[in-house]
Amino acid sequence: MTAHPALPHARPADVGLCPERTQRLMDALRREVASGRLPGAVAMIARQGQIALFEAVGQQDPGTGVPMQTDSIFRIYSMTKPVVSVAVMMLVERGQLLLSDPVSRWLPEYAHQQVATATGLEPVRNPATVQDLLRHTAGLTYEFLGDSAVQRQYAKVKIASRDRSNAEFSQTLAAVPLQFQPGSVWAYSRATDVLGRLVEVVSGQALSAFLQYEIFGPLGMVDTGFSVPPEQHHRIAEPFAHDPDGGVPMKVLEPRQVPAMEGGGGGLMSTAMDYTRFLQCLRNKGELHGVRLLSPHTVDYMTCDHLGDMPADGTLLPPGHGFGLGFAVRTHLGLSPVPGSVGLYYWGGIAGTTFFVDPKLDMFAMLMVQAPNQRDYYRPLFRDLVYAALL
Repeated sequence: MTAHPALPHARPADVGLCPERTQRLMDALRREVASGRLPGAVAMIARQGQIALFEAVGQQDPGTGVPMQTDSIFRIYSMTKPVVSVAVMMLVERGQLLLSDPVSRWLPEYAHQQVATATGLEPVRNPATVQDLLRHTAGLTYEFLGDSAVQRQYAKVKIASRDRSNAEFSQTLAAVPLQFQPGSVWAYSRATDVLGRLVEVVSGQALSAFLQYEIFGPLGMVDTGFSVPPEQHHRIAEPFAHDPDGGVPMKVLEPRQVPAMEGGGGGLMSTAMDYTRFLQCLRNKGELHGVRLLSPHTVDYMTCDHLGDMPADGTLLPPGHGFGLGFAVRTHLGLSPVPGSVGLYYWGGIAGTTFFVDPKLDMFAMLMVQAPNQRDYYRPLFRDLVYAALL
C-alpha cells in the first residue's frame, strides 16, 4: 500500500463543471496540436478536492513521435518559485527567519549594494528584506526582460549559468548593481534564486535536500527535482526543435544533466500529478493527507496582495492584480483580460506551464506544455476555457 493516497477523481458534472464544455477545452487543445503550433499538453482541473479533468493530448516528443502521457515530465521553470516560497515560509513558521530580516543578515554579500541610475551609482536607501525577495521588490531584475545597463551586466556575468553553485550564484549576483531601489517597484527578477540560497544558509541543507525532505517526500511528489534520473529520461516532454511561429531553434533546460546550481527561481522538473498534489495542499490551506506544511493563516497571508500602490515594472503583472509571497494575486474582478475571482492566485513557467487556484470557487487548474514562444497565447486560452466550463 502506498504511503501517499491518490487524489480522488470525479466526473465533471459532480463538481459543477459542464461535461460538454470540459470536453471543448480538450477539443481546443487537440486543434492546436493538429495545427502544428503545440507539440502536446496535459490539462488538469480540480474542484471541491477532486480531479474532474486529467488528460494528455499530442506528443511528448515531437522529434520521435512518442505520445504525451499524463505522467510526462516537464521543465516547470518559474513554477519552481511557489515551491521555494513555501519552503521559506516554513522556516519563518519555525522561528528561524523573519520576513523583516535584511537579506544581508543571512547573505552578507548583499550588505553594501548600490543602485544603478542614469547618472551613476547611488547607495541603497532601505536594504532589501526577505519579504522583498518573496514579492519581487528587492530591486533585482531578469536579464531577458530588457536591455538596461544592469540587465546587460547580468548577461555579461552569465547569471543564468547552471554551472555555479547557489552560493557562487549569490556572490556573483550581489556584485552587480541593483536596477531599482528596494521596496520601490515590483519587478520580476532573480529574487527567488536568492531565496534558494537563503534556504540553504538558514536550514544548513542543500536546497534540493530541503525540498525533498520537507516538501516533495511528505506530499508524495515522486517525480519532482532539479534533474531527471536516467531511468526516467523516456518520460521527458520536449518542445519542437524549431519554433513553429518563427523557425528559430528552441533552447530549453537540459533535464538529463545534474546542474551545479539548484535554481530556486526556475530549476525544477515535475509532472502534472506531482504539482497537483502541491496545489491541493495549498488549496487545503497548507495540508494534504495529514501532512501539514504551513498553517492556514500563512497560506492566506502568502496569497494576498503585498504590493498595495507600489508600481509594477513591465507588463508581466496584468491589470487588476497584485503580488503576494510567491504568487500573482487577483485584486479586482474586472480589468484583467482573463476571467477569475478576486483572491485567485497563479503563476507559470517560461516554457509554457501554468496554474491558477481560485479559492472562492474551490477550484484549481493547470496546463503543462513545452511551447515557450506560444505561452502568452495558451495561458489565456486555457483560463477562458476552464471558466467557460463552470455551471
